[in-house]
Amino acid sequence: MNSEFNPDRPADMGPLYRAEAWRRLSEEQFDIVVIGGGVVGVGAALDAATRGLRVALVEARDIASGTSSRSSKMFHGGLRYLEQLEFGLVREALAERELSLRLLAPHLVKPLPFLYPLTRRVWERPYVAAGIFLYDRMGGAKSVPGQRHVTRSGALRVAPALKRDSLIGGIRYYDTVVDDARHSLTVARTAANYGAVIRTSTQVVGFLREADRVMGVRVRDSETGDTAEVRAHCVINAAGVWTDEVQALSHQRGHFRVRASKGVHIVVPRDRIVSETAIILRTEKSVLFVIPWETHWIIGTTDTDWNLDLAHPAATRADIDYIIDRVNEVLVTKLTHNDIEGVYAGLRPLLAGEDESTSTLSREHAVARVAPGLVSIAGGKYTTYRVMAADAVDACDDYIPTRVAPSITERVPLLGADGYFALINQCEHLGKRFGLHPYRVRRLLNRYGSLIDDVLYYADADPSLLRPLAAAPQYLRVEVVYAAIDEAALHLEDVLARRTRIAIEYSHRGVGCAQEVAELLAPILDWDAERIAFEVETYNARVAAEIASQQQPDDASADALRAAAPESRQEILEPVPVPDN
Repeated sequence: MNSEFNPDRPADMGPLYRAEAWRRLSEEQFDIVVIGGGVVGVGAALDAATRGLRVALVEARDIASGTSSRSSKMFHGGLRYLEQLEFGLVREALAERELSLRLLAPHLVKPLPFLYPLTRRVWERPYVAAGIFLYDRMGGAKSVPGQRHVTRSGALRVAPALKRDSLIGGIRYYDTVVDDARHSLTVARTAANYGAVIRTSTQVVGFLREADRVMGVRVRDSETGDTAEVRAHCVINAAGVWTDEVQALSHQRGHFRVRASKGVHIVVPRDRIVSETAIILRTEKSVLFVIPWETHWIIGTTDTDWNLDLAHPAATRADIDYIIDRVNEVLVTKLTHNDIEGVYAGLRPLLAGEDESTSTLSREHAVARVAPGLVSIAGGKYTTYRVMAADAVDACDDYIPTRVAPSITERVPLLGADGYFALINQCEHLGKRFGLHPYRVRRLLNRYGSLIDDVLYYADADPSLLRPLAAAPQYLRVEVVYAAIDEAALHLEDVLARRTRIAIEYSHRGVGCAQEVAELLAPILDWDAERIAFEVETYNARVAAEIASQQQPDDASADALRAAAPESRQEILEPVPVPDN
């Protein structure tokens, strides 16, 4: 198989692309350097590249290794924000949902029917119906059906898992679901396709300055410890929950602070909840989503302050108990801890003002020119990443010596989107062509879109790559190879937790297939037997620490166990402590 860097295929982010990216970071002058490989950061890189700007993005760990791989997997407007009267936010998010469904990412963003169970007579149905009517009409939504009212019997026909006495009726409506990690990666690869330099395992350790002007960043390779200076007219801090830590490196007082809110989700087998539809449940604190995820359900989320390790937020026994207790209130057959196949915790970056005792945490986003040549962006929702990215690049205008064109990303489909709808109609034909079941072809199309030929190309020389992984048969061996050659995967964890979702979809959490995956990665990433053993042992230790932390009663004890697990990126540095203002 050929892993050489091909300049005519800049979206193929393999080992030689990575080496070339380091050279370019060290030698070229950029208009913008983006810090952070979450969805907002990669969105900013795509926005800048498609405006014709010279842009680089650096990420200390992996694309979407933080918040952007640990969401509720919904690309949505946020129905509950209507109740908080955040109409602008909902309208903006729904417009983005429609754009992604129709044009930008139809292979990744999928319509999903929901049931809203009604529990109170007289007033609740018209009240909720009015809110969903607004939800259906805002943002120009045309790609999903409108709401439909059902009786209690009608609700139980589509969701027999619900107790009869848990509802008096229901309203069915549509939203969307997305594999957040794969979507973020696809945005990053699309940016690379348009000329952005994207490099993971590249940590910002300082800023370059001339007088009071920021002129770039100093970076450190998280794999080797090598350092370099990257010069740019403007730097965008899109580090999410690490925004304050990056800000501290600049020695500038920020215009806002970021507070981390922990959200925990559990994953259970699909047969444990009998329902044709996703379910949204009101709780005393917020809402709980029960979302179909292929052969699983994802159930969450919690919403609690988090002030510990930002890289590895830990779920506790109390978090998991809360989710199980809430969903069991409405289920005929109760879930138990033994039903759980996966658990993940993510951190939402919520905005906080300078006076946190009086500030209101918000899902709105904010952009600030922190210093000449330095722009920070934080807050917001996954769904509005494109709008946030455009705002961040707009804020760089004054620092870039050439004219900055307007944002055009609303007209730029992500890689794999072009031709997707036609290919979905050809699953049977494609199955015969590739020697795969049409179900398998459809699944590949919903992960890679029209890049399916590129994925399966590597099996031409080695047909054994078309076999599924022994302990994770939802995935083909060729997908592991593609992750390393084309998708910038550098470690076993990158593949098991983000390029695939094996880490949350199988009860072994990826341990069962770690050796097989590592041996597939080895020839591409130049691993010897010792390195294979290191990757497997490190991953297994991470999983063991996660499982142990999920038995702890509180955040502090869970964090201590999770943070003690070894890092696969051995040269990563601890963040600079943020001074109290």
